[in-house]
Amino acid sequence: MAGGDVPVHVELRTTDVAEARAFCRRLYYAALRIEPVGDPGRFDFSADVVELGPITLGEVGYGTDIRVSCGALETSYHVLAPLTGMLRSRHRGTVVLADPTRAVVYRPTGDIELDWPGSCRLLSVKVERGALERELDAALDQRVVSPLPLGASFDLVDGPGRTWMALVRLLLAELRGADGLASQPRMAARWRDMVVSGLALSVQHPYGEEPAGLQGPYRPRTVKRALDVMHAEPGRPYTTTELAAVAGVGARVLQDAFRQHVGMSPMVYLRRLRLDGVHAELSRSEPGQVSVSEVAYRWGFTHMGRFAGAYRARFGVPPSVTLRGRP
Repeated sequence: MAGGDVPVHVELRTTDVAEARAFCRRLYYAALRIEPVGDPGRFDFSADVVELGPITLGEVGYGTDIRVSCGALETSYHVLAPLTGMLRSRHRGTVVLADPTRAVVYRPTGDIELDWPGSCRLLSVKVERGALERELDAALDQRVVSPLPLGASFDLVDGPGRTWMALVRLLLAELRGADGLASQPRMAARWRDMVVSGLALSVQHPYGEEPAGLQGPYRPRTVKRALDVMHAEPGRPYTTTELAAVAGVGARVLQDAFRQHVGMSPMVYLRRLRLDGVHAELSRSEPGQVSVSEVAYRWGFTHMGRFAGAYRARFGVPPSVTLRGRP
């Protein structure tokens, strides 16, 4: 992803609910709903957030009790780890009481409801869906189910969860400054990868335990080669025939392998990869800095009408709304 190793630091403190809502929708999910249920006079939103390629790290608090709800995340996995207070979460039929000893984990599917007290300030970690799934796929050298059947929470006091939490806190603190070692792209990329791989090791998943029906077959090297070149240059005008040549098989064989091991054709996967890239870049850009068309073109879209329709179908809003940062 272009610019994926360069951290982007954004922060906001406001007593305006609409401004806080727009900020969170721009950085996280367009369908996010935030409603104060406590004393509105105590609403005091503050967020200090860093975007680094496929991860978004932030420290967030609201000052008063709020209720948050959101539909399926679709494009990401998400972890909320309270620093103070307790958070009540409902997701996929499971209730989790998260506090400084336990984080709550969200998969890309299923509605989310949160009761977030004013006393709760937390670390929010958003990881793009493909990044975490590729990490487990590479570590295990096998196909993983998408979305990953992750546990609903994990321990922050003992084991890998404690180390992961410390890593996230240190990385966020380092990235807030302009002159820290982690602000250098090469180091930032390594720390970013550590956050993703550390999460894969911290959260509960069934891989390695071989429960029936959860572990898929090995993903063929032909598929991996095609995925690697698409992620290396997502804006390049690939055709199925060109990807098949890279993979060393015929076009029909590659299409069949993708449908079996990825769940979609190579061109559908590439379009989703590009759309996610455009969405991430528009989310962190200012309207005066870039235009929708130039970002779309950079990611390989040449027909703006078809691009706009595909973008709205995936994210629920036109690309211009994402760029403006308003719901």
